[in-house]
Amino acid sequence: MSAGTEDRSAPRSGAAAPGSTGAPAASPASAAAQGSAAARSAGASGEVLYSEKHRIVGNDYEHGGDVAAGIKTTLRQLGLDTEIIRRLSIANFEAEMNVIMYADEGDLELQVLPDAVRVVLSDRGQGIADIDLAMQEGYSTATPEMRQRGFGAGLGLPNIRRHTDEFEIASTPGVGTTLRYTVRFAA
Repeated sequence: MSAGTEDRSAPRSGAAAPGSTGAPAASPASAAAQGSAAARSAGASGEVLYSEKHRIVGNDYEHGGDVAAGIKTTLRQLGLDTEIIRRLSIANFEAEMNVIMYADEGDLELQVLPDAVRVVLSDRGQGIADIDLAMQEGYSTATPEMRQRGFGAGLGLPNIRRHTDEFEIASTPGVGTTLRYTVRFAA
């Protein structure tokens, strides 16, 4: 798969979305739309109403931002709140560009749950030696070539953390990095 390709999945095991008539959802869009309406009263069940996966290719600046833009379009079609979409769009763009700039490749999985949207991004590449340092605003390991492209302000990871409700990062130098972040629906 190249950057921006995806594998969309409907609710797992034919489970009906909350608020549905009990039959399996006809489409991922209807499942998520029904799920967002039910999210205000549902607890953190972990039930996945909709998911999709995207492959991101390192050093593919030409397609940088395509995955984040595609997810933004999908979230709009699913009828999610514009503020949720805005926050996720920022986090997803920053995460995608980090893969393009620093990793060989990565996989981004988006999951719409009854009460939140969760993203897991795992990449294979150089990893991060000092996560605490990388999380400081203004710290950057961008090369001169990356800076010529307009990147390297040292705001990527801090922006992801700032625009999400839950944020986790794990990294092994020489192996890769995994980000997990969640944006919850308003109560």
